Amino acid sequence: MPNDQVTNRGESAPAKSELDNFLQEIAQLASGGSGTRGRLIFGLDATASREWAWDTACKLQAEMFREAASTGGLDLQLVYYRGLDECKASRWVSDPSRLGKIMSTIMCRSGETQIERILEHAAQEARLLPVSALVFVGDAMEENPDTLAHAAAELGRLGVPAFMFQEGHDSVVEQVFRTIAAATHGAYCRFDQGSANQLGNLLRAVTKFAVGGIAALEASKDAAAIKLLGQLK
Repeated sequence: MPNDQVTNRGESAPAKSELDNFLQEIAQLASGGSGTRGRLIFGLDATASREWAWDTACKLQAEMFREAASTGGLDLQLVYYRGLDECKASRWVSDPSRLGKIMSTIMCRSGETQIERILEHAAQEARLLPVSALVFVGDAMEENPDTLAHAAAELGRLGVPAFMFQEGHDSVVEQVFRTIAAATHGAYCRFDQGSANQLGNLLRAVTKFAVGGIAALEASKDAAAIKLLGQLK
């Protein structure tokens, strides 16, 4: 996928003190790491079913990514789908203002899921340069599970763990998300309406992994890191 815009082919946000702690931890990881840069792809379902929580999620994620990019330890790329056949990606971002601008322009639109395109894009990027992890946040799955499992297996072969975050309690979505996570040696987590704090903690743990690998998670004492670490293989 090319550059900034690719052609087609709920509880309130965390308290400021919690966010400050997250930003401080990311800065410490980046400054105290091995000197190598992590590369994290963040995939989003931007279809209409997620509109109720979109503003809160975007505010949380944009602020987290802005600080993570500014530390110099992590490059980020945003990929999202919406509408009938729209799937777009940002550049790899180290400029926080660019990422914030991209996040602020995304609006939810009705359409079907395009998870396969997210997985294939991540694989394409990994063939060019190593990708530390893929994070995906969504609440639905309207594709062939076997096709997604095949795409996930290729991503796993390339060494890119997928961290699949499910909104809601759909059992079919859970099964497919778990399959993708297992095939890539990643992890699956669920979060519910009103659990912005929970999502923030889990994303913080994934960012630690992207910057410092499993060692960074093992060194962490927080529950979210322990939850993810227990699934990684």
